[in-house]
Amino acid sequence: MKIKRIAEAQVEKLLKQFPAVGLVGPRQCGKTTVALTIQKQLKSKADYFDLESPADLRKFNDIEFFLTQHQDANLIIDEVQRLPDLFPVLRSVIDKKKKAGRFLLLGSATPELVKGASESLAGRIYYIEAHPFNLTELPQKSTTLNKHWFRGGFPDSYRARNDEAQFLWMDGFARTFVERDLNSLFGSTFSPQVMFRLWRMLAHHHAGIWNANSFAKGLDISQTTTNRYLDHLEGAYMVRKLMPFHINSKKRLVKSPKVYIRDTGLLHYLLDIYNVKTLFNHSAVGNSWEGYVIEQIIQLLPRTIQPYYYRTHDGSEVDLILVKGIKPIASIEIKYSTAPSVSRGMTESLKDLGTKHNFIITPSLDDDFGINKQVKVVGLIPFLTHTLPLLIK
Repeated sequence: MKIKRIAEAQVEKLLKQFPAVGLVGPRQCGKTTVALTIQKQLKSKADYFDLESPADLRKFNDIEFFLTQHQDANLIIDEVQRLPDLFPVLRSVIDKKKKAGRFLLLGSATPELVKGASESLAGRIYYIEAHPFNLTELPQKSTTLNKHWFRGGFPDSYRARNDEAQFLWMDGFARTFVERDLNSLFGSTFSPQVMFRLWRMLAHHHAGIWNANSFAKGLDISQTTTNRYLDHLEGAYMVRKLMPFHINSKKRLVKSPKVYIRDTGLLHYLLDIYNVKTLFNHSAVGNSWEGYVIEQIIQLLPRTIQPYYYRTHDGSEVDLILVKGIKPIASIEIKYSTAPSVSRGMTESLKDLGTKHNFIITPSLDDDFGINKQVKVVGLIPFLTHTLPLLIK
């Protein structure tokens, strides 16, 4: 069954306005499928090139000549981070003929970490992030939530015929990524052994406050190297750093980011969790649920709304705050519970933040009720499909 991706409509709209559109996201999340679907729908001719193919890469030996020969076609260029010299030439080509929708560029690394990508095409390109399957993109069956939470959103992982096949796919994906992909993405040299150890440490520290010194000691490397490794995992869309929200307060606020493995299928692989039953009985189930909910929400946010967390040194905390400009518009606690309660820490945080919309999100398929005058309990699916669209309107 073909799944309609959210990114398709976003890219189609942007191609009507910008000369170049960048679709970036983790490897194997479905970027190429989205691009080829759009290619079939374009009225004008669109040619596809994959820079991981030696044959296609050779065609770009003389980049300017090649692009000039294709000036009347729309070009879809995959894995553009493999050819950083492409970006300044694209700038020149676009400036000579400014026409919307000429280039759709696909990449597996954030433009900020690809040499020349962000500076060369400033004002000429609009980047959007592609994600693995979001929960709202999937057919809503009674089993969908738990399957998606356990397996994550990478299409081949989610669609695997059984849990054993899913584990084998994730094992191959993780090892190839650490042993080969990271170095090719950024043109850097990473130690696969150290990177894999860091990845596993991050999984056990999932939803925790980042402390570079602690990780550096555990890995027997410098803090500088530890932070560089984390930055590149983040730049490859594997890790999310959720920043703390600071307000004018006399309270002492935690100022370090929280760190999450973005895809829970990968998280569970790193934690040796092989099926849903094991997940439900694992000590990390609460942290896993927190990261899963946060990722599903963030994937659906417009750029006008930014996500943060809030924590003070005296224990007041909210897992996720949605902020528009400098104003918090919603506070969200995430609980893996069928009988959630409002904690003292959340109550104190709501006084500090002054948010009108406050929620506790649970795994229930149909929770939707007020637990007190300030806070509403909502299941994840109704929150994503009904509550969130109204909040971000």
